[in-house]
Amino acid sequence: MKAPDGNKLAILQALNKGEFISGQAMGEQLGISRAAVAKHITSLQEMGLDIYKVNGKGYRLSRPLSLLKQADIELAYQQLDGSGCHFEVQPIIDSTNTELMRRVQSAEASNNSVLVAEMQQKGKGRRGRTWQSPFAANLYYSYYWRLDDGMHAAMGLSIAVGLAVYDSLKALYDLEVQLKWPNDVLVDGRKLAGVLVELDGTAEGPCHLVIGIGLNISMPQAAAEQIDQPWCDLNEFAGELDKNQLVAVLTCFLQKRLVQYRQTGLQGMYQQWNRVHAFSGQYVELSSGTNTWRGICEGIDEQGAVVLRVDGQSKRYFGGEISLRVKSTG
Repeated sequence: MKAPDGNKLAILQALNKGEFISGQAMGEQLGISRAAVAKHITSLQEMGLDIYKVNGKGYRLSRPLSLLKQADIELAYQQLDGSGCHFEVQPIIDSTNTELMRRVQSAEASNNSVLVAEMQQKGKGRRGRTWQSPFAANLYYSYYWRLDDGMHAAMGLSIAVGLAVYDSLKALYDLEVQLKWPNDVLVDGRKLAGVLVELDGTAEGPCHLVIGIGLNISMPQAAAEQIDQPWCDLNEFAGELDKNQLVAVLTCFLQKRLVQYRQTGLQGMYQQWNRVHAFSGQYVELSSGTNTWRGICEGIDEQGAVVLRVDGQSKRYFGGEISLRVKSTG
């Protein structure tokens, strides 16, 4: 699928005013035929947008969209006294993480670059999973950060990023979320956001990190049918919201957490994380490859490892996918 052209984006902007508009009126404004307008509408619907038509009235979006605008992000960021970040908005991209990592590897990315997109064609989750990324529905966000202390120093970074997401949602919407090790953000056991940190570098030399955050905002039903776990989106809790303000606030809190992480690691953060982690005191199963462990989840330690109480002993694990299982009584 190609990125939307100027006419398609102009039609989307017209539809986003919240009123019916006829195909003839849009065609006259853009200097194209009604048939061309109809083709653009069909293409937007194929991207996952919920657009309906009423005879005699025209077209309308089922609900307004919060569209990304670089100038609005930059203004909101400046109003928060943010500094040092460069923002870029793309309509459609394969993956914000993939594109930013390409730029990092070709030395075309500057430190503290932020890339956001309206749609991802190959959105990535952990362990090769696909992140559902319909057009203008959610937030697809990547941040480039250089860490000069080597890959080992980045071991617990997803913990800091999760806290930055927590900080942002609490500040903007007074929303209390829970964090699931190592990279999920939940509300009442349903996934709201995920973190994917990708690294390029050497064990001892500079380490280049691309921090990806996917946040459900207004997930259309067609895309939701492809999700194989309980989920929720921000519209359920926050109503109408400004995606540009969200990008700016998230960036500011992420910068603060990264500064803290660079200075003291997780020393000042792991206890904060433990206060909001989703599986506190619950019986869980941790799987990594062909290995499986079960025990009571005690949270994380100062290095970001998850701690399970297994047979009366606390054991630390650094990798894997954690999921809740009902404790057998048989």
